[in-house]
Amino acid sequence: TQSTWGCIFFFLLNNTMSRGGAGYDRHITIFSPEGRLYQVEYAFKAVRTSNLTSVAVRGVDTLVVVTQKKVPDKLIDPSSVTNLFNITDKIGAVMTGLSTDARALVARARQEAADFKFKFGYDIPVHVLAQKVADIGQVYTQHAYMRPYGVVMILIGIDDEKGPQLYKIDPAGHYMGYKATAAGQKEQEATNYLE
Repeated sequence: TQSTWGCIFFFLLNNTMSRGGAGYDRHITIFSPEGRLYQVEYAFKAVRTSNLTSVAVRGVDTLVVVTQKKVPDKLIDPSSVTNLFNITDKIGAVMTGLSTDARALVARARQEAADFKFKFGYDIPVHVLAQKVADIGQVYTQHAYMRPYGVVMILIGIDDEKGPQLYKIDPAGHYMGYKATAAGQKEQEATNYLE
């Protein structure tokens, strides 16, 4: 019966969780007793351990991004390795973290931008794209069959009304506009220098 299955599930869940913290990182939707989602923390750790650092600065009428280019293997063609991507003609992204997640998130951002232009007839503003990408990232923290992207996206673009725009989206789906920001292994050192 249904109540028997519920009791069995509760026993299995309770038995799995009682092993000194083991099991709290098996699913994205399970909080630890401290209120932490370990899968989200693992995504942030993937960004920090990517051995890359990216920096972006917004000026009055300009934007500058700098990132490292590291080729992981001698057999890989260096021209195929990049962390800088065009989302639209007016919006670019620098991705820091897992390269496969970066390419997947860039493809999704390009799709969102194309859908917006098809629906409304004009290019998507940078802040709207940042919100849409952040919403996607946040949804990936809610479902057990998904995992957060192990990548930080820094979006840059020149908006017709607001001028240069710079947004950073993290794996948890949090986004914020910045004057200057950094991501990756040496994020704290770069941020301290920028301040």
